[in-house]
Amino acid sequence: MKIWYDACTGKHIRYGSAIAKRFRAAGHKVVFTTRKHPDTLALARIIGEDPLVVGEYNPTSLSSRLEESANRVIQFSRMFKTDPPDLAIAHQSVELCRTAFGLGIPLILTADTPHAHAVNKLTLPFADALVVSEALPRRFLNRYCPKEVIRFRGVDEVAWIKDLEPQRSQELEKPLIVIRELETKAAYAIGTVDATSEIAGKLAPFGNVVVLKRYSERTKFVDSALIAGQADLVVSAGGTLAREAALQGVPSIVVSDVGRTYVNAYLARKGFPIFMSSRRRIVNLVKIHLAKRVDVRSKLAEFDNPVDVIEKVAANTISL
Repeated sequence: MKIWYDACTGKHIRYGSAIAKRFRAAGHKVVFTTRKHPDTLALARIIGEDPLVVGEYNPTSLSSRLEESANRVIQFSRMFKTDPPDLAIAHQSVELCRTAFGLGIPLILTADTPHAHAVNKLTLPFADALVVSEALPRRFLNRYCPKEVIRFRGVDEVAWIKDLEPQRSQELEKPLIVIRELETKAAYAIGTVDATSEIAGKLAPFGNVVVLKRYSERTKFVDSALIAGQADLVVSAGGTLAREAALQGVPSIVVSDVGRTYVNAYLARKGFPIFMSSRRRIVNLVKIHLAKRVDVRSKLAEFDNPVDVIEKVAANTISL
């Protein structure tokens, strides 16, 4: 069978690669697409994927977002006009969803950001099946009315962290503190103040601070999942990096309202080292948790791999 996955961000590349490898191993053809974006192509090269580039990310204005999205839909429609895939899968790619609906392609989605209202409205109603963490409240799932909801134990990042080979960096004289810049150009974060520079200044006395930029020019791409595992502490304004760190036992601190998500709170309740903080309290938390790695292997083993769940759902959606 032919299965289509579209990755819009670095996280999608990670998730899509895990899914693609599973279906390829089962003998199916995977059409892996992405868009030009600061995180997509560089990460794809690092993990051995060679996705087809269709369109680009242009968040300059509302009209630029709309036009780039429309262009991607047109290109996808032309790609699959005479030979559509048997199944489409995505972590809420707006363009994949619109194309799949328009061409009658069965659609499986994953999702973990109830606060991303625009993307949720443009994707979830099209899903034939929605595969999500049990951390998400049912009222969120019911609001957008997907046909079938399958909940799993764990979070999306388990899909690639479970098989990630730990790579401890060379011992440094000071602890390694990794800070991830807020994704300010995301629709749900527009108008949110990014305090990355302020936080980096506060934490400089405690160790070697590495700031992972999102949109400015970078001399070298850094694989965030790997550096999270090498760090002694991670500070993130969002969620993915914090969860990647916590699932590897690295203390992680989330310091913005955007990051106060159901999945982050869920991991904290399960005993993973992820902590919510205001900017005012962050120094105190750093003093408590810096370099105090936690052995979470038994906790991680209790979680489902969402790729297993997606594979089973796919078998029920089409005859694989």
